[in-house]
Amino acid sequence: MNNETEVSDILISLENEMKGRVEKFKKELTTLRTGRANPQILDNVFVEYYGAKVPLKQIASISIPEARTLEIRPFDVAAIDNIEAELKKMDLGTSPASDGKIIRINLPAMTEDQRKKMVKVVREMGEDSKVAIRNERRDALNILKKAEKNSAISEDDLTSYERKVQTLTDTYIKGVTDVINFKEKELLTV
Repeated sequence: MNNETEVSDILISLENEMKGRVEKFKKELTTLRTGRANPQILDNVFVEYYGAKVPLKQIASISIPEARTLEIRPFDVAAIDNIEAELKKMDLGTSPASDGKIIRINLPAMTEDQRKKMVKVVREMGEDSKVAIRNERRDALNILKKAEKNSAISEDDLTSYERKVQTLTDTYIKGVTDVINFKEKELLTV
């Protein structure tokens, strides 16, 4: 083991993995419904189009003409019935309305109970992200301990690297906590 280079690569890889976990968490949060219309809540909608399941955003444009209204304009009007059928399967609290060219979804205001449930979901998702970050830490520490056991790095180096790994872990755990707090505030603001 070329000590410094390989350990440096481990730390860089670890930081990239942890950063990726935080970014994934942020992206997952965009699919949650808050009080306002958000086109990302439709990111997981796949529509049957000429025999294949394709993402809604590939066959239609999604806009927000009003604070709680989503407007879906299919590029091909022939797909409107399939789009509407898929949207009806979603639990948005309302049914989509189509005029033959455009589908509108008027999202109802979220009740306090719904907001509190969403906060719980955000916290659970955040905890899952924190666990994933801690698992990355564990894996990196195991690699470093093996390197020390195989005399590739010294015991002092191991202690130093363990501190660096813990610092990275603390930074990214705090990042997840900050995202959770921001999203909670957003959800609970009426």
